Amino acid sequence: MAKLYFRYGAMNSGKSTGLLQAAYNYEERGQRVLLAKPKLDTKGADEIVSRLGVTREVDFLVPAEANLRQLFGQHAEGGVPGTLLDGVDAADTRALRHGVKPVACLLVDEAQFFTEEQIDDLLRIAVLDGVPVLAYGIRTDFRTRSFPGSARLMDIAHSLEELKTICRCGAKAVFNTRRSGDRVIFDGDQVAIDGTDVWYESLCAACYLEASGGRLG
Repeated sequence: MAKLYFRYGAMNSGKSTGLLQAAYNYEERGQRVLLAKPKLDTKGADEIVSRLGVTREVDFLVPAEANLRQLFGQHAEGGVPGTLLDGVDAADTRALRHGVKPVACLLVDEAQFFTEEQIDDLLRIAVLDGVPVLAYGIRTDFRTRSFPGSARLMDIAHSLEELKTICRCGAKAVFNTRRSGDRVIFDGDQVAIDGTDVWYESLCAACYLEASGGRLG
């Protein structure tokens, strides 16, 4: 049985880099992969952007209202409309009929931005369609609260793997602070892509509490 994997970490922990490396590893062995990310993530538009400077265009974007499994099925069959049938054998047969290789793995970036139902679809793709799913994302927002997509992945993923990065003090970073200039921000929407108005810093618990004046959430 294929599995759903959740690889998570604070910002700058190499999630996108790890995803692109995993895609390369599959393709180096002649296997076909699909890359996707939520449409909500506007950084890089339709690309996965590693902070090391490596980029790659995704195969499809996922709108918030989309049926993710159905969208995957369409692209797994080479863009032919229709819902992927249960069972990897049927999926392989249909994909080959349209002149494309079966999908060996689905890799998704910024998984925290998916809805809970879309995360459930990732599990269905792994278990019912027999396609491993590697989901990468951050666990908590700038107020230390779980994103709905990440929380659901923590509930149902077969495998959980923490990708580690370090705080400015050298300890393991676990929290993400939202900042405007040097000011720590606790107000605003849960989702705000970093840019000219805001930026993020990954901190350990001690440095986070120091920066926030002891505030959590």
